[in-house]
Amino acid sequence: MHNNGLLIACLGLFAVFFLGMVVSGWHVYNQEQLSHGDAAVSLVGYLRTGEFVEATFENWESEFLQMGMYVVLTAFLYQKGSSESKPVDTPAPQDVDPRTQRDQPGAPWPVRRGGWVLVVYENSLSIVFFLLFGLSLILHALGGARAYSEEQQQHGEAAVSVWRYLTTSQFWFESMQNWQSEFIAVAAIVVLSIVFRQRRSAESKPVADPHLTTGA
Repeated sequence: MHNNGLLIACLGLFAVFFLGMVVSGWHVYNQEQLSHGDAAVSLVGYLRTGEFVEATFENWESEFLQMGMYVVLTAFLYQKGSSESKPVDTPAPQDVDPRTQRDQPGAPWPVRRGGWVLVVYENSLSIVFFLLFGLSLILHALGGARAYSEEQQQHGEAAVSVWRYLTTSQFWFESMQNWQSEFIAVAAIVVLSIVFRQRRSAESKPVADPHLTTGA
């Protein structure tokens, strides 16, 4: 519990809010069904609807995009004074070439193996985030197309394919409304951590550090 408390707390909060989203979304969906003269669905039935799939992965896609882009951007860009940036004027441990540390005790296997395995491994964090983003985007499109088609049919119009749904303003509105919020939140912590502090937090500089001290 002590060594893994941060992960456990985040997963616990995720479970609470995800369950809340499921239950509240189920009630909203059934209210809309009844207002259109359709039958209500069970909770399990709701989990199979395009409405639920779209709502879930529309949000997940933006989170994984944000984290993947943040990993890549912080590898090359700096913000003087921010705890979220590498030091501006001094070498950072993250920049050390792992090929010079193959014999370091406890080095991961890809570092010891070298070659293309190491090339993939040294970029694996961003790769995994972008793969998760891509998977979430696909599921968002699949669920969104189904939900959009149901709405179209309720208004006497034809259903659409997934590819057709990708060309609609609806799909891009759903995506962009989340993407923009993620990056303004990242920009906020980058800038606010220059001046503001949170004692004991890994996301903050030490409280007594000067404002222009960069990195944690």
